[in-house]
Amino acid sequence: MNPPKVKIITTEDGSHSLYHEELQETYHSFHGAYRESIHVFMLYGLDAWLNRNPRKFPIRVFEVGFGTGLNAWLALVWAEQNQVPVLYHSIEPFPLLAEIYSQLNYTEHDHGIWHYHKYFQALHELPWNEGGPVSEYFNFKKDCTTLEEADLYPADLVFFDAFAPSKQPELWKKEALAPVVDAMRPGGVFTTYCAMGQLKRDLKDLGLEVETLPGPPGKKEMTRAWKGV
Repeated sequence: MNPPKVKIITTEDGSHSLYHEELQETYHSFHGAYRESIHVFMLYGLDAWLNRNPRKFPIRVFEVGFGTGLNAWLALVWAEQNQVPVLYHSIEPFPLLAEIYSQLNYTEHDHGIWHYHKYFQALHELPWNEGGPVSEYFNFKKDCTTLEEADLYPADLVFFDAFAPSKQPELWKKEALAPVVDAMRPGGVFTTYCAMGQLKRDLKDLGLEVETLPGPPGKKEMTRAWKGV
């Protein structure tokens, strides 16, 4: 699939994001790409899962939208720092070119985790549609495919990080969400930056316990949903 036409922008927290010219949409919040990823997917995703399941390993993560690789890299850092094994599966139909991802500044944002910088490049350079260990606690597979055609594996966490419903409505429909929810393991959690009412109703109809949580900086709310045990 052809790479997207994008340009690098700087968000309010100093971290980069990308502007997708065809969709006229950014990959992250203008208010801070790095802060958004930490808040939505690490704090309310991995941290929340670990608090509920302190001894249930490995953690299996499914990400919709590899994009810039920020979520995957922060999840790798999280796994290494917590010494918790993570099996991470991500899909992306339109991979970035090396000339784009090599310029992204995420590894420079927090000097406390700078020593993990080599893994950001490694995640991007790994072959598509193949899986394997990237670090001691992080096993990774990225598939160049759409959600509709993706092979779904059992997941403890879903990072639903597609473009906004106004830009990619087909990914947010109940019919698209149903296979993702079906693949979630008992007790699994679905987390996303989106707080759209229809999304919450659909997740509830699919059997999840839906929470409306405080959003990342610049966004009032976000959504998290748990599957029954």
